[in-house]
Amino acid sequence: MSSLTEKDRPIVQLLLNTGTCPRCILRFCCVGSQMLYRCPYKDLMKDLKEFLKNNQEKEDPVCFDVVDPPCKKIRLEHTEEGPDGLNHNGALQQIPAVNDENTAMENSAVKVCNVCLGILQEFCEVDFVKKVCQKVNSADYQFTSFVFSVSLPPQLSVRESLFEVSVVFAHPETDEECHFLATACPDCFKPAKNKQSVFTRMAVIKALEKIKEEDFLKHFPCPPSSPKNLCVALEIQCNNGAVFVAGRYNKYSRNLPQTPWIIDGERKLESSVEELISEHLMAEFKAESFNFSSSGREDVDVRTLGKGRPFAIELVNPRRIHFTAEEMKGLQQTINNSSDKIQVRDLQLVTREAIGRMKEGEEEKTKTYSALIWTDKAIQKEDIAFLDDIKELKLDQKTPLRVLHRRPLAVRCRIIHTMQSEYIDEHHFRLHLKTQAGTYIKEFVHGDFGRTKPNIGSLLNRTADILELDVESVDVDWPPTLDN
Repeated sequence: MSSLTEKDRPIVQLLLNTGTCPRCILRFCCVGSQMLYRCPYKDLMKDLKEFLKNNQEKEDPVCFDVVDPPCKKIRLEHTEEGPDGLNHNGALQQIPAVNDENTAMENSAVKVCNVCLGILQEFCEVDFVKKVCQKVNSADYQFTSFVFSVSLPPQLSVRESLFEVSVVFAHPETDEECHFLATACPDCFKPAKNKQSVFTRMAVIKALEKIKEEDFLKHFPCPPSSPKNLCVALEIQCNNGAVFVAGRYNKYSRNLPQTPWIIDGERKLESSVEELISEHLMAEFKAESFNFSSSGREDVDVRTLGKGRPFAIELVNPRRIHFTAEEMKGLQQTINNSSDKIQVRDLQLVTREAIGRMKEGEEEKTKTYSALIWTDKAIQKEDIAFLDDIKELKLDQKTPLRVLHRRPLAVRCRIIHTMQSEYIDEHHFRLHLKTQAGTYIKEFVHGDFGRTKPNIGSLLNRTADILELDVESVDVDWPPTLDN
């Protein structure tokens, strides 16, 4: 017997309204009685609806009683037909079910559960149990015991709660009992720095799959003998599903890398865009760690202006996960008040799937830049005017020397869609460019010792170099613009 009380009423009502099946509702209300779950789906649904109609006083418990219904079972105890509910051929014995009619779901009339995807609806009914038994019997196997295993669709992990409480058990006799496996299958057990024992779950499973049955039975009794000791609960762990925060950032400093600049274990600059944003998110979400990603990146001496560059941060194992739009706006303001080197906008919670849109077709997207250029020979306005007329200029860019240590050597074709020149003096002009994402702008200006062709120097027939570079826009329509 189990009971639903008045405090469960809003939970039951909410879950029924959203399409949750009765058995999942019982789970979420912490009902532990197995006999209750054995009731036919229609009976459970009827009882839940009657429970919601009950108008007893709030302080009185509302009993949700169900007698043990007739159900089909598989005998596991010793019977006269044979051990473990098996007949002399090893077939499963069935107890005839009473009142089987009307217990199977009418698929056309029942909405599929939004949590279990129907597994606890149709597949917990008598008809499906019959189907499993019939399949086993028709397979005509001989066996004395069996394991019933269930493989669930991975999307159930998404639909269930992402908060997980796990208990890690260990047994002091593990090494002793598994030692024969290491002798029979030594290649399955390899020492690891972060493992106290070579007898990990995966290593043991691998060895059991490999060892011959006769060799196994020589070293291990079947059935197993009782161990000398109980299992030990090593630790109880809590873990929450990751939370994802997205937005756009502006970078106003020419001495700030996007991510921590650490070479050979030595930090070169005191902070980074990633750290200035994430330290506040980590504190508010009470997260364990984070992963930062963005739509491209700028060099340490390049500013990012305009509407900024899209970014996303995965907050791992956060203690707090619920934030209102106003709270996110306040968090955004906190970040912006903390530093004059960066600003963020459109800060919002997003899904893991939504982050993929930040990277979709990144090579095809466009970016606009503003470059301050110096030339060795004096120039007049008319000397650079022709640049404004060049459209869809194709470049061949060999991997720049400055990034060759971290990127493979290759020749990449990139496109300068448009250019607009702005004359300053005899040796300086500003060039506004709209380019294909992934174009190396600095190399397009100075040529990188001929590794980028053509380049501004070759187009002007003189030596050119870049003094300042700004990203003016990253044309990625994500994340959604908010009213900030």
